Amino acid sequence: MATFSKQLSFRWSDLDPNFHMRHSAYYDFGAQHRIEILEELGLTLRVMKTQHFGPVLFREECVFRKEINLSDTIIMQTKIAKMKPDASRWSIVHEFYRDEVLCATITVDGAWMDTKLRKLAQPTPQIVVDALNSFPKTADFISL
Repeated sequence: MATFSKQLSFRWSDLDPNFHMRHSAYYDFGAQHRIEILEELGLTLRVMKTQHFGPVLFREECVFRKEINLSDTIIMQTKIAKMKPDASRWSIVHEFYRDEVLCATITVDGAWMDTKLRKLAQPTPQIVVDALNSFPKTADFISL
């Protein structure tokens, strides 16, 4: 898989008083897309719940370059930029494009948390490593 792309549909509630997409909507679209990708790769919410682990973010940052308006056609591309070989730590990048012009980039750094112990843990199900290894990667991907 070279990339994971999705055309976004905006709602009135995604706008701010300046009539462009509000800053927190970018983060919402990124979070939804990450879960959709994991689901497609077999790492479902059900698997995470039964195996008692889930993703946790350390950093989430957005760089805004161009305004996005309600009627714009935006394609979001999502790729993994960094990952430890055991998939315990990773960075994911979401890029928002309008007519091939980069409008914004979200970068998230994360890991996995044991939901019973409520602390960081290396994921034990092989499906985690398999899913993240098959995740689309950036051109400058770094193995941590």
